Amino acid sequence: MATLLTASLKDQYAALLAERARSWSPAQLAGNARQRQVLVDRFDPAKVAQPGAQLPDSDLIDVEGGALSLDALTANGPAVLIFFRFAGCPACNIALPHYAEHLFPALAQRNIPLVAISPQQPEALREIGRRHDLPFIVATDRDNGLARHLGIAFAPDDQPSPPPAGWIGEVTGTGSWELPQPAVVLVAPGRKLLWLHVSPDWLDRPEAGEIVEAVDRLTA
Repeated sequence: MATLLTASLKDQYAALLAERARSWSPAQLAGNARQRQVLVDRFDPAKVAQPGAQLPDSDLIDVEGGALSLDALTANGPAVLIFFRFAGCPACNIALPHYAEHLFPALAQRNIPLVAISPQQPEALREIGRRHDLPFIVATDRDNGLARHLGIAFAPDDQPSPPPAGWIGEVTGTGSWELPQPAVVLVAPGRKLLWLHVSPDWLDRPEAGEIVEAVDRLTA
C-alpha cells in the first residue's frame, strides 16, 4: 500500500483499512476490529500512570548503542517517548516514519530528544529503524518493564497453548503475549511524568501537531 508521509496519520490509517477491506476476508476484518474494540472498551484512564508520577530509571536498550537511561535522556530537559508494538506492525510502520518527518524536527528545534520504544528484542527491533532511516533512537523496553509501570501493557484474551508458529512472543523474541498499547510519554528531569497519551486502538494515534501542542503547553 502506497501512502504519502505528508498525509495525516488519520488519513494513512483510513487508507490502510481501505486496503484491508479489499484484500482481507470478512472474518479477518471482523477479528481485527473486535480486538481493537475490546482494548478501547476496557481502557480505564485512571489505571495508567498519572502526571506527577516518578518513573523508574528503566532497563532500556538502545538497539544501536547499548544501555539507555531516562536520567541521561532528561539530563538537559524533557524527553518524548513513543511506545509502539513491534517492528513488523503495519500501523507502527506508518506512525514512526510519520513522526520522523513531522514530530522529530519540531522536537529537535526545542532540544527535546525523541525515543521510540518496543519490547521487541534489539536484534529484531533494529530493522525498523534502518528500514525507515529513522533519525531518533529506537530502544527495547526489556520485559515491558516501563510499559507495565505506566499501566499500558496488555495481553490478548486468546492465548492458545501451545502457541502457534509466528505468535507474538516469537516475533518479539520475548516469549510472552504481552505488548504495550501505543502511547506518547513526556517525561521531565527527575523522571517526572508530565503527560501520557494512550491509544488503546492501535489505528488511532495522535498527530504530530497534537504532541507538539502538549509539549509546548506542559514545558512552557
